[in-house]
Formats: sequence, structure tokens, C-alpha cells
Amino acid sequence: MLSALSIRDIVLIDKLDLTINPGLTALTGETGAGKSIMLDALGLALGSRGDGSLVREGVAQGSVTAIFELEAVHPVYALLKENGLEIEAPLIVRRTQSADGRTRAFINDQPVSASLLRKVTTAAVEIHGQHDDRALIEPASHLRLLDAFCGCLELAGQVSALWGQWRKLEDGLNEHKIAIEKNRKEEDYLRHCLKELVDMEPQVGEENQLHKTRQVMMHAEKFVADLQEAEAAIEGDGSGRGRISSVLRRLERAGDEVRDQLNPVIEALDNVLAGLNEAQEVVMSGLRQFEFEPDALNRTEERLFALRASARKHQVQVDDLPGLMSEFEARLGEVETG
Repeated sequence: MLSALSIRDIVLIDKLDLTINPGLTALTGETGAGKSIMLDALGLALGSRGDGSLVREGVAQGSVTAIFELEAVHPVYALLKENGLEIEAPLIVRRTQSADGRTRAFINDQPVSASLLRKVTTAAVEIHGQHDDRALIEPASHLRLLDAFCGCLELAGQVSALWGQWRKLEDGLNEHKIAIEKNRKEEDYLRHCLKELVDMEPQVGEENQLHKTRQVMMHAEKFVADLQEAEAAIEGDGSGRGRISSVLRRLERAGDEVRDQLNPVIEALDNVLAGLNEAQEVVMSGLRQFEFEPDALNRTEERLFALRASARKHQVQVDDLPGLMSEFEARLGEVETG
């Protein structure tokens, strides 16, 4: 119920504080006494359209505050919670009206939009004029009125929540049934696709590795020719290595009388030969890395192209094929056990 109404600087009212006791309260007075102004002020607090003309002449702003005492299970509190407002009783709504037309709304001193204020107060208050009884004949309000009269709003809220859970579960069950039926219709296709992937055994990262291997194989012939030429320069007839070895043997046979002069030369040539030997080992190792079976390139290309064709077929990346295989297995599992 409305328990208090406070009006400041609205039309002719400078200051008014009204306390309303439980039961029927009647406001009476002659025409022009201010009854309609009080109703307009209450309407402003309840979210009706503001108007700068409501502000008392000579002041910049007017305000109306209304206090409502509601039962703890009143739907208003659920509505406020849905909108992120944790409000404790009593419910206090306040509306300020500026002379320039601007308005602000508050619920328990928390700023809110005018639309939320209207939703909240509509759930808390009904205003009836002489012929304004449409809310009473509106079927949507009958059940709430009956529950309130019987004192079972809390129980009705629990039933509503359980009904919502039941509907959510029922919707989930129907979606699951539809998914199973779809998988059942596609069972043959799923089994065919799964068998293809199982036989193929795709691996994550395999496409990148095959691509690199293919590039090496495609250019292997040129690289091998260059490496063989390097090997011939080191080891072949008339190579620098053979000539240096021959000179080195002759210098090592020289007498002691020139040993001091020749030792630096002999050491340097030894280092050159050691470097050439090491270079030869590296070149031979490089050649071994380019030794492939005659049809290795064909096999690599067939595997790479098969993986890419399967990915295009299922509209995924090659690295997604293992995951797709697991998905097909799960969908077939639903058909069998869903």
C-alpha cells in the first residue's frame, strides 16, 4: 500500500508531506483545493510523462517521493532483481522535474530509467478513474489477484520456476531427439566418412610436414648436383686437396736445417687439409639427406593431395580432420545409445 507521499514545488504546492494509514483513505475538498494536483504529482512519481509546467513558478525544480509498504514476496522485488537492483522494503520511488523539462527517476535512491520506473510502479499501483476499470477485467491479471487473495504468491512463484525448468528440459529433450533423428538419417553417410578418415589416419601438423618434404624432393636434383660438384672439388683428380697433400708430404721430408722455417707452413697446410676433410664429411652427410626412393615424391604428393581433398570435402582445415573424425564417432554413438 502507499504509506507516504511527499511533494515539493509542484504547481501550487510548496511543501506537502502526507502519511497514509492502513485501510481506506479519502481525500475530499472543494473544487480547486488541490486534489487533482496531488494525483498529477503521484502520477509523476509513478513514471508518467513529465512536463516543465508542473514545476511551481519561480523555482528551478520540483520533486515527488512515494513510499510503498509491500509484502516480501511481491512481484515488484523479482522485477527489480531481474534488472540488477537489490532493494529492501520499503519501496521508495522519487521523481524530479526540472523547469526546462528534464526529469530524473530514483528507486530507493538508485537512479533508474523512466521506463523501468513505470514497469515497477505499474506492478505496485493501480489507478482507477470513474470508468477506468479495464485492469480489473483484463484476464492476465486475474490469476495474480486470486493468488494474492489466497496468500499463495510464494507457492505460485515456486510452481512457475519449476514449470520453467520443466519446459527448458523438455525443449532440450526435443532438441536431442531431433539431433538423434538427423544423425540416424545420415548414419550411412557418417559411417562412410568415418571409415575414410580412419583409413587415412590424418595427424595434426602432417600437412605442413608433407609440404616441406615435397619442396625438398622437388629441388633435390639441383641440390645433389651442387653437392656432388663440391665433393669433386675436394676429392676428385687434380683437386686442391690432392695437390696440397703432395706438397705437404715433400715438406715433411725436408731436413732439420730448414725445419724452423717450414714448420709454420706445414702447420697451416695441415689445418687446411683438416678443414677439407671436415667439409667433405659435411658434404657427404648433405648428400645422404637427399637420397630418396624413386617413387617417394609420388607417395608424398598423393598423401598430401588426399588430405587436402578430404578437408575440402568436409569444408575444414587439414589439421581439423582428426577432430572431425572424433565428431563423427560421437554422432554415431548417439545413434546407437542416444
